[in-house]
Amino acid sequence: MSAVQRRGFLTGGTWCADHNKLLDRWPVEETVTRILSETVEGGGSACNFGIDIRRLDPTMPVATIGCVGDDEDGRILLRYADDNGIDRRGMRVIEGGRTNYTDAFSARSTGKRTHIFHQGTSALLSPDHFDFSDTNARIFHLGLPGIHDIMDSAWGGEVNGWVATLKAARAAGLETNLELLQIAPERLRELAEPCLDHLDTLVVNDYEIGAITGLRTTEDGETDLAACEEAGARIMAASSIEVLAIHFPSGALAFSRGGKTFRQPSVAVPQDEVKGANGAGDAFAAGFMYGHHEGRPIEDGLRLAHACAASSLRSVGTTGSVETAANCLALAERWGWRTMAAA
Repeated sequence: MSAVQRRGFLTGGTWCADHNKLLDRWPVEETVTRILSETVEGGGSACNFGIDIRRLDPTMPVATIGCVGDDEDGRILLRYADDNGIDRRGMRVIEGGRTNYTDAFSARSTGKRTHIFHQGTSALLSPDHFDFSDTNARIFHLGLPGIHDIMDSAWGGEVNGWVATLKAARAAGLETNLELLQIAPERLRELAEPCLDHLDTLVVNDYEIGAITGLRTTEDGETDLAACEEAGARIMAASSIEVLAIHFPSGALAFSRGGKTFRQPSVAVPQDEVKGANGAGDAFAAGFMYGHHEGRPIEDGLRLAHACAASSLRSVGTTGSVETAANCLALAERWGWRTMAAA
């Protein structure tokens, strides 16, 4: 099937149950804090990205591949896929398996999040689970290296299962995108660097681009914009990636194969609207990749990415407050845009 005939997204990788807990504040060790509310919702890159795409555009086809257990968390995730119109024929339910879950804590006082996860059935995901023979999707979104034991290991002569899977997807005619996770920088670079030559696009944050390149792109939680720009230029020079986007709290950068660099400040979200940042990175990626799929200019894709991320901040869960692309952009215009410092 030609690229012209293809439409939609195939997500693959992490499906986990987020056990969301909203705290009044994040405690220091050996102190007590109160849980204000708690829910169990869908989480993980394959889940969040797919649902966000469907919320941005309910007509967009989305299918997924992943592993869950035959437990209550697994059933919750399957319902999430069904309720959001995601084709889950590629989901594998592991008999007797414990579904990957995350205790996702959000502090109301700061909006910051802390995740503690159990790998569960994600450890069993392998390149054998990825069948691209009958997909009509145009873009394959894969993640997350570092929390899938088999995928993180050598496979079929390739350095890891991520490379093997990305190569198979490209051979089947799909465009490829990889999502990363803020694990130890040395481990992140070890897993992600071999994937770069098998990607068409890459959407990462300031920490992740620094980990891949070995540059110090953050310092005490602050983004070094010049270092991010240098890191992005290095990745573009060392790979065949067509479009690279790097996001951070105050804005984002994007790099095109044509040699252009784009900058876009983030949305000035009112603090009283922020319920939690869980899923904001997935929302940014979904907005950017939706724009890419639809052929929007890169600068428009960055605006939609920020608007989608801003919309997601209004809920403790990952996807509950994301709206259509038009509504997200209208919300961003109503709130306004920050000013991004020069590199």
